[in-house]
Amino acid sequence: MAIETNQIVAIEYEVSDGNTIVDSNIGGAPLVFMFGKGQIIPGLENGIVNMSIGEKSELLIKAEDAYGEYNDEAKQEVPKDQFAGIDLEVGMSLYGQGEDGGTVQVIVKEIGTENVIIDFNHPLAGKDLTFNVSINNIREASAEEAMTGIPAENKQNNEGCCGTGGGAGCGC
Repeated sequence: MAIETNQIVAIEYEVSDGNTIVDSNIGGAPLVFMFGKGQIIPGLENGIVNMSIGEKSELLIKAEDAYGEYNDEAKQEVPKDQFAGIDLEVGMSLYGQGEDGGTVQVIVKEIGTENVIIDFNHPLAGKDLTFNVSINNIREASAEEAMTGIPAENKQNNEGCCGTGGGAGCGC
């Protein structure tokens, strides 16, 4: 039976970019999300739709169904003085606030004497990903979960982020 929109799904996963494991929650808290709400990458959601509790699968997710194709135009040259107090290193991730008020992650690509080139592409943009995923649980959403889109397991607690470590879809 297919997983339906608005059901709460808990998965355990390990994801690699072909050579390297880039994220995993195996042995930790499962990733819990509301199906059909865009809370995980589209290719993963499409890949698990016909899975059942206890089922495991290896899914190849193409870049366009994961974090998108790499966009060469998503780089920006910024005056170095905007990074005062930060010990910049090529390859480091920085977080800031986007125009919409949301968090934006950028990667430092080059450090010049006066300017820094930052990349707005997601670190996994342009990469096909392999997910080894197992379905831990599927359940109906409560009325509150259906209204807010937030599974009870992901409610903020005194320990900070929703218990998933901010992995492949926590949104923290």
